[in-house]
Amino acid sequence: MNPLLQHIRKFIPLDDREAKTVLSYFETESFKKKQIMLEEGHICNKQYFITKGCVRFYINNSKGVEQTLQFGIENWWIADYLSFQEQIPSHFYIQAIEAIEALSIDRKSFEALLLELPKLERYFRLIIQKSFGASQTRIKYLFTMSAEERYHHMNSRFPEFIQRVPQYMLASYLDFSPEFLSKIRAGKV
Repeated sequence: MNPLLQHIRKFIPLDDREAKTVLSYFETESFKKKQIMLEEGHICNKQYFITKGCVRFYINNSKGVEQTLQFGIENWWIADYLSFQEQIPSHFYIQAIEAIEALSIDRKSFEALLLELPKLERYFRLIIQKSFGASQTRIKYLFTMSAEERYHHMNSRFPEFIQRVPQYMLASYLDFSPEFLSKIRAGKV
């Protein structure tokens, strides 16, 4: 079964006709490892549902250093939602960490899909709420946990993920240097 339909059905019921309608609005896209899917200054015209691979959402900070803000893996959505909704230039980058397969939907198709199947509003509200809650929790951890605690917390919750992501990106996401990450992993902190 299609992974997007499986994901939607975890949140709302879809009959076969509705499922066919949903899929008719999406395109399958592939991206090579390290390929940029969205560049700062460009309008985010698509939302992506990742079916295979891993992506990162990042900025270049004031020192010109890449700061990873979010990762996306299978069955996760990724987009610059403000740019997508408002059709304004993005302040972010989305990059394939691994070769990516995704289902994409552009803004016009997204709005048409929601008009045709209004019950999908509930699905998208629920996944956005989950995503927003995860972002709030990450911010809390950045302010309340030490760097070492953040690493151990993430390693205990997502050990397979930690093996999948390049160490410098993981360090950036956890808000410390790759050198500090090496010290944590070696037990020198």
